[in-house]
Amino acid sequence: MGSEEVTKKKEVFDSAAASAVVSELRGSFSAGKTRSYKWRVAQLKSMFKMLDEHEPEIVAALRDDIAKPEFEGSLYEVGMLKGSIRLALKELKNWMAPEKAKTKITTFPSSAEIVSEPLGVVLIISAWNYPFLLSLDPVVGAIAAGNALVLKPSEIAPASSSLLAKLVGEYMDSSCIRVVEGAVAATSSLLEQKWDKIFYTGNARVARIVMAAAAKHLTPVVLELGGKSPVVVDSDINLQVATRRIIMGKWGCNNGQACISPDYVVTTKDYAPKLVDSLKCELEKFFGEKQLESKDLSRIVNSNHFTRLSNMLDDEKVSGKIVHGGERDKSNLRIAPTILLDVPRDSLIMSEEIFGPLLPILTVDKIEDSFDIINAGSKPLAAYLFTNNKMLKQQFVAMVSAGGVVVNDTTLHLAVSTLPFGGVQESGMGSYHGKFSFDAFSHKKAVLYRSFAGDAPLRYPPYTQGKLMLLKAVMSGSLIGIIRALLGFRKA
Repeated sequence: MGSEEVTKKKEVFDSAAASAVVSELRGSFSAGKTRSYKWRVAQLKSMFKMLDEHEPEIVAALRDDIAKPEFEGSLYEVGMLKGSIRLALKELKNWMAPEKAKTKITTFPSSAEIVSEPLGVVLIISAWNYPFLLSLDPVVGAIAAGNALVLKPSEIAPASSSLLAKLVGEYMDSSCIRVVEGAVAATSSLLEQKWDKIFYTGNARVARIVMAAAAKHLTPVVLELGGKSPVVVDSDINLQVATRRIIMGKWGCNNGQACISPDYVVTTKDYAPKLVDSLKCELEKFFGEKQLESKDLSRIVNSNHFTRLSNMLDDEKVSGKIVHGGERDKSNLRIAPTILLDVPRDSLIMSEEIFGPLLPILTVDKIEDSFDIINAGSKPLAAYLFTNNKMLKQQFVAMVSAGGVVVNDTTLHLAVSTLPFGGVQESGMGSYHGKFSFDAFSHKKAVLYRSFAGDAPLRYPPYTQGKLMLLKAVMSGSLIGIIRALLGFRKA
């Protein structure tokens, strides 16, 4: 087949093509191909080998798509994926093993267990900002749980999407695992199909479309979204350490283009000048005087997002609030790390997720007032607090609802595989990472085992008051009640 024919075939991914892919995958799943421990391990090992052998190409694709530094691509995409695979390989037998469950006297004699079974054929739609991590990390969970799947990478990161399709086609079992490239039409065609689960990473607008499509088939969904993740900075802290950690969470993670990136800071009016000075100082240490030209910062992904971010800066309510940065290079899609102080809460920059290198700072009289600001908006994917005050930590955890909370750092909860990663309300639903990924793509099947012995006539008609009294006592678990019922039953 010539290259022109291949290109043409790629372009024509319509509903019929989507239906054919799903039908083939469902055939493989129904044949039991994905269920065995051996198949799951083989696919996970193949993925690890794929990452190991092609890390330079992956890093290069990330550079092409978003000018992502090698440090970030190698560590935060390839490295974290390898960690997920290692964990899955190590724990898979334990995850797959039935979990014993206690039974009650009402079913005596009996035993029970919870069996994790694969859902079937699942759809994973990933995002452009971490195109390998956010594509393949859910795939690790789907494979570990024994599913067949389609992965739809984001067309906004074309080099990464193309490389993913190529490598997955070469290394993975194509009868059970497929990558579908394309734009909105391809995604729409996929969403028309019946899936056993849809896992979507992206924004709330598209999430509503995904959820509406899923509802037509009563398909469950996991939605990994975002929101305005706040950072509350108290005054009784190690300011340099806090500042560095805020910078790494904001600009060191894809130049602010990350779902858990700090979106805005809240601190007291008295402490704000010190915080701003510290941020300026550490930013210069990290990225130099000409931060617009730093090779350690990703560029903005495309002109649409560049314009969106520029509109935030040009808003007349905030244009005079810039205390650091603000430089832009439209031709190279670069915006320097930018800090804005005392921005109005009704400004454009505070009305939507920023998803870029702009960091507004809000000031309050008392640090506890920050809770009201956070809780007045939608629940964020993450919330961060810097303090040494034990009571403030407890209040923050208790009163601020977010997908995850980190105290005295930012974004690091993402790397803890024993913690679920996911949002709440508009920042998402469902969670993954570690065993939570396995569980996200598994059905927990309840199984009760009984023998033919111990068959109690009490449960069968004809019904009597004596039987009712005794069964009520048994169901209540009261030994005295059972004795009384037995005595009463005998008298009857």
